[in-house]
Amino acid sequence: MKKHILSFSFLILSAIVAAPTTLLAQKQKPKFEPEELANPLMGTDSKVIMSNGNTYPAVAVPWGMNLWTAQTGKMGNGWAYTYDDDKIRGFKQTHQPSPWMNDYGQFVIMPVTGKARFDQDARASWFSHKSEVAKPYYYSVYLADHDVTTEFTPTERAVQFRFTYPKSDSSFIVIDALDKGSYIKVIPSENKIIGYTTKNARSNPKDFKNHFVIYSDKPFTVTYAWQDSVLVKGKHEMKANHAGAIVGFKTARGEKVNLRVASSFISLEQAELNLKRELANDDFETTKQKAKALWNQAMSRITVEGGTDEQLRTFYSCLYRTLFFPHKMYELDADNKPVHYSPYDGKTYPGYRFAGTGFWDTFRALYPFLNLAYPSINKEMQAGLVNDYKEGGWLPEWSSPGYANIMIGNNSASVVADAYMKGLRGYDINILYEALLHGANNEGPITAIGRAGVEYYNKLGYVPYDVKINENAARTLEYAYDDFAIYQLAKALNRPQAEIDLYAKRSQNYRNLFDPATGLMRGKNQDGTFQSPFNPFKWGDAFTEGNSWHYSWSVFHDVQGLIDLMGGKKNFVAKLDSVFTLPPIYDESYYGSVIHEIREMQIANMGQYAHGNQPIQHMIYLYNYAGEPWKAQYWARETMNRMYLPTPDGYCGDEDNGQTSAWYIFSAMGFYPVTPAVNQYVIGAPLFKRITIKLENGKEFVIEAPDNSKENLYIQKATLNGKKFEKNWISHEDIMKGGKLKIKMGAEPNMSRGTQADAVPYSFSNDQNAVSTPVVNAQN
Repeated sequence: MKKHILSFSFLILSAIVAAPTTLLAQKQKPKFEPEELANPLMGTDSKVIMSNGNTYPAVAVPWGMNLWTAQTGKMGNGWAYTYDDDKIRGFKQTHQPSPWMNDYGQFVIMPVTGKARFDQDARASWFSHKSEVAKPYYYSVYLADHDVTTEFTPTERAVQFRFTYPKSDSSFIVIDALDKGSYIKVIPSENKIIGYTTKNARSNPKDFKNHFVIYSDKPFTVTYAWQDSVLVKGKHEMKANHAGAIVGFKTARGEKVNLRVASSFISLEQAELNLKRELANDDFETTKQKAKALWNQAMSRITVEGGTDEQLRTFYSCLYRTLFFPHKMYELDADNKPVHYSPYDGKTYPGYRFAGTGFWDTFRALYPFLNLAYPSINKEMQAGLVNDYKEGGWLPEWSSPGYANIMIGNNSASVVADAYMKGLRGYDINILYEALLHGANNEGPITAIGRAGVEYYNKLGYVPYDVKINENAARTLEYAYDDFAIYQLAKALNRPQAEIDLYAKRSQNYRNLFDPATGLMRGKNQDGTFQSPFNPFKWGDAFTEGNSWHYSWSVFHDVQGLIDLMGGKKNFVAKLDSVFTLPPIYDESYYGSVIHEIREMQIANMGQYAHGNQPIQHMIYLYNYAGEPWKAQYWARETMNRMYLPTPDGYCGDEDNGQTSAWYIFSAMGFYPVTPAVNQYVIGAPLFKRITIKLENGKEFVIEAPDNSKENLYIQKATLNGKKFEKNWISHEDIMKGGKLKIKMGAEPNMSRGTQADAVPYSFSNDQNAVSTPVVNAQN
């Protein structure tokens, strides 16, 4: 009998061994969950004097109107959450794009026990990252002082909270509508709290209110209202500079109390509509799974394979950051039609609107990334810009949520032109073009919209150094590129030839600031003489958050013209090399102290290369224009490896509304949009063995580099759809067609590939169809 059993066992074992493919086929492939790889805490280990991202753990859905975060910082402090803090003061609805911009429309919810404590310091609780869970779609933390676990999960305009309480006769929820004018009302018969906050920073929007409605699934047995430091028991309504409410009840140990919360910039009635539409009858877990599914859908647009766990987590943490700003400011009315509050006159209008981004940062890579991977959301954003211009008279260079007076340039030209050149349609491009001309030829009511110094610029070809217009050289360089973007759009729209020629000529104004003596860009006085003395390591002054070594490369549209000014390719490459070999010395005298951007460059050990700020982020890719693409490959990989980690100190400067993350996403895919408004991406070095971009048109584009490794960082050869590919750039159209870019990687640079004249990316000076007569100051 034992023998028969053994024989039968052997037969079963033989069948299993003989048919492994059958068993493997029965195993389901695990679902790809990039949202689980993203770390919302990446970049949160930051402070005023040192930015490792300046982020907060934002919990939202992609481009949602509202974001939520744990708040460790004090009320009104832009540093809402910093990783090394010990206490949480509340859980805040936020629209904050960066700590430097601060917030608007924020209010706070906080559970407490024991006493009805409402002051932000008194209610604060110790917490530990060991009992904290941060996902793009979900957050949980244990509040030790109150013995309460807080969880929340979002929709576009609503959120569900779940508080797990201890056994207590004195359990509470604090609602803080913050200062600067707020209102709150408790309606016990409906387990409901309503109110609004008017708190905002930067742009002074007209008649601004963020209305909120909160429902509890547990009746209130006690209510308080408070203003500033005064608590009034039994009072249900309060309107004050700083209004708030407390509701209380008894709880059993482990009892869960749920809140359903929604808000509206339009009205309380719209907030109710948002809540009913987006939460309906869903419980907490259903909302959580819906939010997770939205992130999965959005982040699965790009699949990367063949990297380390750290690289995968970094990639998807960066991808998560690119999908927040600008956030939706529009809502859906009872007929499901988009409507929005306008910060320009306080009225409600039909149509789309977005807010919370600065084009000085994001024109470089964030918007080109949307045009590549998420064009449908940017169509809405472009339609929103139409409404900005119609309602406010200008395009917002920094929307927060209205016109914020910060940063320079007229980079809405790039944002508008790049979208149209990349094929986006379905909005009024003629209105946007009119807006670009208006912005390019007029000073705005604040210096951050329109063009400060425009009369000088249009007459002399530059903004002078000695006319009390700060950051004049940086403005000139950015205006020249913005004029190129207008030129590109003018051609696409078949505008009059004289108009096309005008902006083509103005695009060459960068030449007026080139100093042959130093080989760098330099401020110039009204009489045509260069500023003196001149220190190329001086931050600020003629430049913006950088020095001449950073801004001299800001000729995105005419790198060949810059090469010619610098004396040819050999000299140009030597100048590029110098950025990395120079010591990280600096002159901070313009600011009076060392700003955090300076410190971040200094400690990075990459010479004058200041990747933590935007002006120089494209510079690595310029080696491709001068016949030495392997250096772009080396430095792109080096920057990815050294400057990014999926950790609280994972960035090397401000993350800035997805821009610094978008640099990483593009660079990891192996190319970068040096010149927005031109349909080319300049080649670097892919980080992964395989990257698949699932395009909105239903096609897929694959970048395959099977030999990729830490050592194999140089391109040896490449094929595009099976054909030899020698260019240092790939077109947007080639990607949109779908297909495969296959790259052979190796440990040593191939110094012959990409060196031919026809391999270089676009430059205005090489464009046979361009008007090439430069406008140079006659006095120079």
